Amino acid sequence: MIDIKLPKLPDRAPVKLTITVAPDLKRALEEYAAVYEQAYGQREAVADLIPFMLARFLEADRGFAKARVKT
Repeated sequence: MIDIKLPKLPDRAPVKLTITVAPDLKRALEEYAAVYEQAYGQREAVADLIPFMLARFLEADRGFAKARVKT
């Protein structure tokens, strides 16, 4: 086997999830998308923002990070 610095890339195939949210959360997500547009001048669909929001949330959760290391 050839030894190179870059490891094999992980699976990057997107996985579709379907969720149901409460009406107040839907409104809040739509408001967030509007604020995002004000901040960056570019409109993004809520569905496009959610994966990044979830990733950011998980990255910032220290308790989750500690628990994840232990398992």
